[in-house]
Amino acid sequence: MVSSRQVFLIFARVSYSFDVFIASLMDYRIVSADEAANLVHHGDVVAFSGFTAAGCPKEVPSAIARRAEQLHTQGKPFRISVITGASSGDAMDGALARAGAIDLRLPYQNVGDMRSAINEGQVRYIDMHLSEVAQQLRYGFLPRPRVAIVEASSISSRGEIVPTYGVGILPTICRLAEKIIVELNVAVPEALRGLHDIAEPTDPPHRQELPIYSPSDRIGSDCVRVDPAKIACVVITDRSTEVAAFNKTDEVTAKIAQNVAQFLEKEMHKGRLPKEFLPIQSGVGNVANAILKDLGNSPVIPPFEMYTEVIQDSVIDLIKWGRIRIASGSSLTCSAQKIEEILAALDFFRQRLVLRPTEYSNSPEIIRRLGVISINTALEADLMGAVNSSHVLGQRMVNGIGGSCDFTRNAFLSIFTTPSVAKDGAVSCIVPLVAHQDQSEHSVKVLVTEYGVADLRGLPPRERAEIIIDQCAHPDYRPLLRRYLDNCPKGHAPFNPSNCFAFHQTFAEKGDMRKQ
Repeated sequence: MVSSRQVFLIFARVSYSFDVFIASLMDYRIVSADEAANLVHHGDVVAFSGFTAAGCPKEVPSAIARRAEQLHTQGKPFRISVITGASSGDAMDGALARAGAIDLRLPYQNVGDMRSAINEGQVRYIDMHLSEVAQQLRYGFLPRPRVAIVEASSISSRGEIVPTYGVGILPTICRLAEKIIVELNVAVPEALRGLHDIAEPTDPPHRQELPIYSPSDRIGSDCVRVDPAKIACVVITDRSTEVAAFNKTDEVTAKIAQNVAQFLEKEMHKGRLPKEFLPIQSGVGNVANAILKDLGNSPVIPPFEMYTEVIQDSVIDLIKWGRIRIASGSSLTCSAQKIEEILAALDFFRQRLVLRPTEYSNSPEIIRRLGVISINTALEADLMGAVNSSHVLGQRMVNGIGGSCDFTRNAFLSIFTTPSVAKDGAVSCIVPLVAHQDQSEHSVKVLVTEYGVADLRGLPPRERAEIIIDQCAHPDYRPLLRRYLDNCPKGHAPFNPSNCFAFHQTFAEKGDMRKQ
């Protein structure tokens, strides 16, 4: 049943075309979020649109959480499996986790309540390479979704769904799901159409090359096309993005960013990077934002392109200043202020932003073809250069690997950044051996902390260890790391099984890795 509020929301959207207005009221069933939630049953596999909090549905997941709580008070079971393009926002992961509504979650998350539920064993969690999720759904390696819940900026009577700020695995889940619930978000203008490049590869043995030869190339459609009969209902919402503004850059973050920029400038001077430079991939967060700003301010690095997963606030500024020519990603993971800036100049940004499915934004084939420079963040790195980006003390999940492996293994140049220490110095982020390995020493080419840059290319194991200690470790920990290195038995790689985890064990027992 259409509520008076929903009718108001539709009429309040002055940019909404008459065709879409009629389609919304006549061709589809318009319901409340709570009515839509009744279409999701205990044991269902539910796939959601979006990539990070950008493009994620908000009202229906929250309504599902309320339904789960009601059923639980009645002594009835209600738990679903949740598949997304990447992480989501609190209205989805937070609400569902607090309601105890999730049995299985994949492939990535970053909401505190979800993280706690995973680490307490209440939610089964699969940490996956983001580029493989849609593919593994099509191959049948992952359970097929019964319901897809997607956020749209517009929907036509012909089944054309235009996403909002994130794409993720949208085309695949819309095709595979038995039914689709659409959250039509009238806070997002219909004029957003044209920002997206939607395509889905064919599967082996018939797959051809993914024909993207430049970050600006567009090879697909500006919408997802589905059978209108699959759209079970439409929920009208008016929710702004859940992406929070980033914190101000601190001294350590600023120094890491400066070190990365100076390293790439030196690579330009040495002729190891082309004069046109190369596309940049950057992870999420304050460090990534700071690095991009420093690259944009560099007098040596020319205006460049981005081929990445997430497009953040600093990218929008650099596009306006002419320092980034084009940014291709899977989501606009921007604060509400930056989203408003984009919407105020859509004609300008539509020529300079491209949002793609993750299979394309994170494609190893395209990353290697374009020669992407990848810049990602580590929780800890070891003396070989291997990186842990997901598990604290090898046990407790933080967020997951995301797409970092997609880019690192296939990059022209792979860079990882981390502060040298955490928890006011009680934790060294440079350790003898990482407690959980996400990236091996064979993939990580450059390691950067606030103290310096360790260029690991062309170095055998012991020399890698020496330069990591000298250039990246905190001074408080350099003697401990050298002592470990000196006590390793002879062999190709410095490795001592009796105390390779002494740093972690000391922290677990004494709360400070320095108390060895």
